[in-house]
Amino acid sequence: MTIPFSVLDLVPIVQGATASDAYRNMVDLAQHVEGWGYERFWLAEHHNMVGIGSSATAVLIGHVAVNTKTLRVGSGGVMLPNHSPLVIAEQFGTLESLFPGRIDLGLGRAPGTDMRTAQALRRDLTSNADHFPQDVVELQALLGPVEPGQVVQAVPGAGLKVPLWILGSSLFGAQLAAALGLPYGFASHFAPDALMQALRVYRERFTPSEQRETPHAMVGVNVIAAETDEEARRLFTSQQQAFTDLHRNARGKLKPPIDNIEDYWSPIEKIRVEQMLSCSVVGSPQTVREGLERLIETTRADELMVVAPLYDHAARLRSFEIVAEVRKSLGA
Repeated sequence: MTIPFSVLDLVPIVQGATASDAYRNMVDLAQHVEGWGYERFWLAEHHNMVGIGSSATAVLIGHVAVNTKTLRVGSGGVMLPNHSPLVIAEQFGTLESLFPGRIDLGLGRAPGTDMRTAQALRRDLTSNADHFPQDVVELQALLGPVEPGQVVQAVPGAGLKVPLWILGSSLFGAQLAAALGLPYGFASHFAPDALMQALRVYRERFTPSEQRETPHAMVGVNVIAAETDEEARRLFTSQQQAFTDLHRNARGKLKPPIDNIEDYWSPIEKIRVEQMLSCSVVGSPQTVREGLERLIETTRADELMVVAPLYDHAARLRSFEIVAEVRKSLGA
């Protein structure tokens, strides 16, 4: 039996479309992947990015959950330094009360935006990434049983034990997840450099907890699948353009694919973007199968989190459908 595959939806707002269009596509994608056997559907907190519609993460999680039946829905992740642990406990306690047994709470320590926007979110930067471990422990306590004499409670939230995940792209998150005995997700879909070292640290240092007795490592991977390698590579150019624009500080809505990405980026931009997107599998069903087999064998991942921000919604659906078919063949 092969490992679970899950979905990270960045809720792309494409050129010529609106956030409302992106949310309709989000729900449609969630309903399809539920039928195709994916384990989770996660949404990531981003701010001040006109091409990503997932700023109100908890709101969207509820919208996806109410429009699906069995799919686990969660955050990939909530950027905890942007929020009070109590507020997040209440939000996710509410979600867990509405959709029992279906909610995941993935936590990150990056701002999910630029520093000026981070300051606008927090009003000041006294709540920062350095406080992340303490904030996680506080949040964990707020979702745990009420202790004698406890004055501040998350209502709802207390006692619901919403599953927590630590997300990251460095050794910091791996060490924290290991110390707290929590599942760990590595953001190799855009920051792959420390992947293997982080997985090793996480597994070697893992301490069993009430939530997990054994480590569970999820690996993020861009997978763009189509009927042919050539078609998949062309679809992938939307994401390549987006990362090139990020380096140019010219962020915008997701652009349509182009015939020749070499005409779009400079040699230096190509090196930088290809490094960031090196954990990507792009191609036909056979190419995708071979790529995912190698990734699973190399990382010994317990779960894959599949990312595919494509311009055309029908092509995006087909890509996830192909990946689901590939997953079945991996388990054969």
